[in-house]
Amino acid sequence: MSRTPRVPTAAPLTRRRAPRALAVTALAAALALGAPTASATSTPAQIATSKTNGVAYLKTLQAADGSYAGSGLSNEWAFSAFAAAGTAPVDVAPGGDTTKNARTVYRNLLATPGWPSATPKATDYERGILNAHAAGIDPARVSASRNLIADLYGYWQTAETGYFGPSANFNGTVFAGLALAGAQTQTGVRRVPQALLDSVVTRIRANQHDDGGWGYQKAEGDPVRLAEPGDIDMTGAAMAALCTSGVPNTDPDVVAARTFLANSLISSSGAFDAMYGINSSSNGWAVSGLNACGINPQTGDFLTPAGKTPIDFLISLQFNPAGGFRYKPADGSPSAYSSTDALRAVAGGGFTSAPAIPTTPGAPRWVAQSAFTPGTATKLALTVDNGTGAPKVCSVALTPTATTTTLGAVLDAATGAATPAGCVTSVTPATGTGTVTAVNGTANGGTSTWKASVDGSAFTAAARDRVIGVGDTIALRYGS
Repeated sequence: MSRTPRVPTAAPLTRRRAPRALAVTALAAALALGAPTASATSTPAQIATSKTNGVAYLKTLQAADGSYAGSGLSNEWAFSAFAAAGTAPVDVAPGGDTTKNARTVYRNLLATPGWPSATPKATDYERGILNAHAAGIDPARVSASRNLIADLYGYWQTAETGYFGPSANFNGTVFAGLALAGAQTQTGVRRVPQALLDSVVTRIRANQHDDGGWGYQKAEGDPVRLAEPGDIDMTGAAMAALCTSGVPNTDPDVVAARTFLANSLISSSGAFDAMYGINSSSNGWAVSGLNACGINPQTGDFLTPAGKTPIDFLISLQFNPAGGFRYKPADGSPSAYSSTDALRAVAGGGFTSAPAIPTTPGAPRWVAQSAFTPGTATKLALTVDNGTGAPKVCSVALTPTATTTTLGAVLDAATGAATPAGCVTSVTPATGTGTVTAVNGTANGGTSTWKASVDGSAFTAAARDRVIGVGDTIALRYGS
């Protein structure tokens, strides 16, 4: 995702980065032996105060019309920080005018036909998914015509399974993993199939640098780039994408990332030695990665010999009681973007969180389109997995004629109106309401049959007449 522009500055390393294999071995041994952990230095009371003041500052960023987002990046990452800190954006309104509450205004923006731009990128939709989820807007059901999950599915790279958007921009694939795994359904169920996430995880692993970190650009298959130093920010995001997608924090690649971050700590401050010098955004991304993996950023290998932690560093950059965070220690004013990164991290969040319960009377925790609008064009997200480990992923365009549609109608539409093309080439039977017996030439045989799941539900026999509603995320799977 886009970051605040940074001016390169010299920042001496306080520790040499250990070779990856040695570092992983050392940390794994410490974990296995139950190495003692020192206590944190930022107290729960200090963290609570930081959250309260940080939320107060983010509320000052709201425009008079209730907006946080507009052209470009704007301040929409505030929604992820609000969620982590336990504040519902529906409760945030200029001058108490609830008709201009931040959630409603953001939802209206996302539903605008021209959003995000005439030439959108995968990262635009990933940013929208993560922040809509945090705001209590179901990202698959923003409106009758806007399904952010389906929008993102359209950026799947068929020639490079597991990448979203151009593979050279590895950042887009990491945030696809964060968005698709993190933005769960309203009932807290992961809506996308594990086969899709596994493909993304495979690509993230392949791009991990030799030192255990990651960078923004593709490194897979490039020994020179893999040997380059990892980036603090991207390491936090990539390890969060792994853990959010189901990889345990004891996994060797996560342990390597943890070690890379620990070896990048500056003892005197608790800051990470980032590419462009120590700063709150880099610290925030790294801590959010640790949070997403269930790794305490205030104990063990993240408590420096000088008794400092990354949380200490973040809180030290906060203006109190005003609540905003500096980008760098010498800055004389807060940075809006850095403040969202820092608050999200201090509050214990990853890159998105489930929305807070509103305090506004009558305001629901979630808002979502409830049905198709007949005659209104829309999209649905579809995955087809024939069991070979290379799922087909696509966004299916269709115009419903009723408030619901059927699985058969979606598959029929996919044969000619899917992005990327080729997700579905044939379906048997091609008409009627019966059970699907073949997809893309693979037919039911023995105990292996085609089954369907909607929004992460259990896979059951794929029937053409299965009812499909607005925003449903559909997965077909062949197997026993």
